[in-house]
Amino acid sequence: MTTEGTPDRPDNTPEPSNASNPHDQPPERPEPSPPTQPSEGSGTRPPEGPEPRPSAQPTDNGTQQPTPNQPPDATGLPGGLTQVQARFGDRAEISESYGDTTIDVAPADWIELLTFVRDDLGYAFFDWLTGVDDPPEAFLVVAHVYNLTAGARLLLRTRVPRENPHLPTAVGVYRGANWHERETYEMFGVIFDDHPYLVPLLLPDGFEGHPLRKDFILAARVAKPWPGAKEPGESGHGAPSRRKTLPPGVPADWGPPDA
Repeated sequence: MTTEGTPDRPDNTPEPSNASNPHDQPPERPEPSPPTQPSEGSGTRPPEGPEPRPSAQPTDNGTQQPTPNQPPDATGLPGGLTQVQARFGDRAEISESYGDTTIDVAPADWIELLTFVRDDLGYAFFDWLTGVDDPPEAFLVVAHVYNLTAGARLLLRTRVPRENPHLPTAVGVYRGANWHERETYEMFGVIFDDHPYLVPLLLPDGFEGHPLRKDFILAARVAKPWPGAKEPGESGHGAPSRRKTLPPGVPADWGPPDA
């Protein structure tokens, strides 16, 4: 049955709805909230610039351990080397050489300096030790140490007289200095007192002299036969060298061929 003014439609047909499909509408975008301003006394501020570098950490003995990439202090010395000046005063000379900080002391202060930079400044890694011939009066002994925490390195240096080149051994401070001192002993003749086994390291038995000294004279070929001749006849056998042959047309009585 139908009523007047109403069109016929099946009973199971749903009535049209005035509500729109939610999928047909674009999603609403939330309005951006205004930036919050820190209130006074809140203690929070927006970050400004790079984060500050970490400060040095105090150690058990009251000294400060340098941190990585630590800038120079007020005296321009990296890694807190002002402690060296406070400890040694005029007995230590601090300089910059080819980008490395160098500390020079007398032989009497050598072991004290090595122990101080290891225990108080954190230079616990021993890299190498060698000698330098500094004529006419002295030899230099140079040690290179490294601070693994700070990423810093130091050159420690002392001078021993050429007439009496003695220096206390550093094996008691850095065990790795053992064979470095043996090599320096045989190459330069510097004697490291109280070394546990100061014998040649690289040179053969019976070698005479110290080959890295600037006054060491290499044996000429005349004094000792050179192993393997470079020119014919240079070893005393074979055809004569062309350097000892007279040019064509020169009479033989004009002088000996090697004149």
